[in-house]
Amino acid sequence: MNLLFLGGTGNISSSVTQLCLSRGDEVWIVTRGKNVLPQSGRIHSIVCDVNDPDALLQVLHGKTFDAAIDFICFTSQQAKEHTEALRGKVAHFIFISSCTVYQKPCLSLPITEDTPLKNPFSSYARGKIACELYFQQEYREHGFPVTIVRPSHTYGETKLVVGPTMGWQVSHWTLVDRVLRGKPVVVHDTGRSRWTVTHSDDVAVGIVGLLGNRAAVGNSFHITGEVSYTWNEIMQTYGFLLGREVKIAAIPSQMLIRVNEELRAKLYGDMAENAIFCNRKIKQFVPEYAPSISLHEGLARSLNWYWAHPKHQIADEEYNRWLDALISEWSTYLYA
Repeated sequence: MNLLFLGGTGNISSSVTQLCLSRGDEVWIVTRGKNVLPQSGRIHSIVCDVNDPDALLQVLHGKTFDAAIDFICFTSQQAKEHTEALRGKVAHFIFISSCTVYQKPCLSLPITEDTPLKNPFSSYARGKIACELYFQQEYREHGFPVTIVRPSHTYGETKLVVGPTMGWQVSHWTLVDRVLRGKPVVVHDTGRSRWTVTHSDDVAVGIVGLLGNRAAVGNSFHITGEVSYTWNEIMQTYGFLLGREVKIAAIPSQMLIRVNEELRAKLYGDMAENAIFCNRKIKQFVPEYAPSISLHEGLARSLNWYWAHPKHQIADEEYNRWLDALISEWSTYLYA
């Protein structure tokens, strides 16, 4: 297949790119040129700022593709611009949304694709919902060939599984560094809510399996792992792999939000909820989808990547100081 990716060097997109290359696809990646692309004669770079609609129209002029995947659309305005740039140029379009769009708080489990879209706490989720609504309208009214894909918490080589206090902004090695130095790690509430994480290589199987599937057009799918873990279990897995005892500081979500209001979206809009999903629909359309990478195996692979790349073993000392102060404040409250 001749494929176009808007974004192709991130966590999920890198796994999708590698899988597509392994099966012989030609992959064209729209990128600003700041990240290194995989080395292959079948991968091609289109240097462009995807957020510049005029430039995007220009670089795609006269080109057509069997399918396209949009990894970097976050607002309805971007959805409109990307639709106009790709209209008539792609036979199938996959929009990468997120499982954060599902109703919060969760009123029933497991979560299915029929779960209402509603997240009053997260602007990120509301942006993705707005994108979905726009693309669905374009499908209904103009036949734009969209399929919506919602990954859950997805990790890979450079992206570990971390809690809401760290997120994507802090170097993920910081969590490993704390475990190695015997410093406490934070879980929200009691650490016993259940959370589903999925390795990017597993998610890629589901996404690539949908490419070019005309029956998938107009449909929405989430693509997640089959097993949920408590946050305590996730942190203890690090301890097992690192040969260290993990010290856990369980701090209520209300306390975490009080010291950092930005955590409200990450907690009440996402991680404070039990996240358990039903994958029946994606399996109906992609029978080969069978997530097989366990948390133990996935984190071991991630840690091995970091051990092999010492320059990425960076601990964020500013974050460490903030977390130490937070844990100290909570301990003082508990034992006052």
